[in-house]
Amino acid sequence: MISVLVLTKNEERDLLGCLESLSWSDDIHVYDSYSTDQTPEIARIKRAQVTQRHFDDWSSHQNWGLANIPFRHPWVFYLDADERVTPELAASIRQAVENPGDKVAFRVKRRDFWGKRWLKHAVTSSYYMRLFRPERMRYKRLVNPVSIPDGPVGELAGYLDHHPFSKGMTHWLTRHNSYSSLEAQQIEKNRTANQRFSLRQAFLTKDSNQRRFHQKELFYRMPARPLIKFLLLYVGKRGFLDGSAGLSYAMLQSFYEFMIVLKTEELTQKSASTAASNGLSPSGTLSFPPTSNFESTSAKIGR
Repeated sequence: MISVLVLTKNEERDLLGCLESLSWSDDIHVYDSYSTDQTPEIARIKRAQVTQRHFDDWSSHQNWGLANIPFRHPWVFYLDADERVTPELAASIRQAVENPGDKVAFRVKRRDFWGKRWLKHAVTSSYYMRLFRPERMRYKRLVNPVSIPDGPVGELAGYLDHHPFSKGMTHWLTRHNSYSSLEAQQIEKNRTANQRFSLRQAFLTKDSNQRRFHQKELFYRMPARPLIKFLLLYVGKRGFLDGSAGLSYAMLQSFYEFMIVLKTEELTQKSASTAASNGLSPSGTLSFPPTSNFESTSAKIGR
């Protein structure tokens, strides 16, 4: 009745625990980006089907998976290898697909852990769209993709447990170094395309995914973003109630934001330099040096 999609890349440490939390499904697909460890072997031992594809960016990778993986059932639950489905959530998933009504997708509430401590306050968002009809779902953005369902969305009881530091701090930093590069590319791409955001939708739209998209675009236009991110998580979200784990997590997220800022500035400088060398303005239009006659005429007109 429910298929499962697990995205992997060198997840031999976490995959077994993830698959063990999915015993309620008879159709598990491990969507692997050509792991060089034992990830595919572990998946096959647990009787999961393995599909491999080279990773390009998050939305393209996920959209390809939904369109090409042969799911046995009409509903798909998606998660990463460092996430676990709790028994309460598994029961809620089964109940939802038995009587979905007009819903084409469902959000779940995720618990992020620092070691064994639940970061109850310090995280940016707790809700993620993970159960859906694959033909009614698509993703957008190079990294931290926005889920775009084609129809109404419901919510599920129970928790999806996330262990982002299960492979150690070095792994988290390496992964977020990669994420920050994609975020910078996304920001530069949006600016080049003059993609607009809506202040109204950033705060007033009922669709949480659209709200998240426009809030991100607004956030990217703010000065001192790393400091704002820290204050948002540690003070605004009351991360201080999570103790030292909340402080450490807020500082890491602030550093991650700082990497995005630096990489975005670097891309902007490179784009401006390339445009100048090609005789273009930063917006991509031809740029000509002004003639003395034009300067003289425009100066007179200006006066």
